Amino acid sequence: HGQLVESGGGLVQPGGSLRLSCTASGFPFSAYVMSWYRQAPGKERELVAGIRRVGSNTTYADSVKGRFTISRDNAKNTVYLQMNSLKPEDTAAYYCNAHYQSVVTTTVYDYWGQGTQVTVSS
Repeated sequence: HGQLVESGGGLVQPGGSLRLSCTASGFPFSAYVMSWYRQAPGKERELVAGIRRVGSNTTYADSVKGRFTISRDNAKNTVYLQMNSLKPEDTAAYYCNAHYQSVVTTTVYDYWGQGTQVTVSS
């Protein structure tokens, strides 16, 4: 059974930086699309950034473009989210997601981490 463990959250001042990490186990990490989502109190969970299995094919929410960078190290089964120029509105619980759909059976596999809190405040 797959597991995702996030780390790196915390309290940071506006304009500061944080790097989130998500380490996977129990499934073939390199085959999965990896994403970061976030959920602020009273709001729906939203996609922040995603990265495909290989290469530099990435996607970002408009609100984080130019400030956040997603990357992955398949040798370490880890995906990262580098967050720069943080704003108070980036405050949320950040969740790591692993997604795979079989092209043969169309079965979807989804794993979620437990979340890590990011608070941007002076």
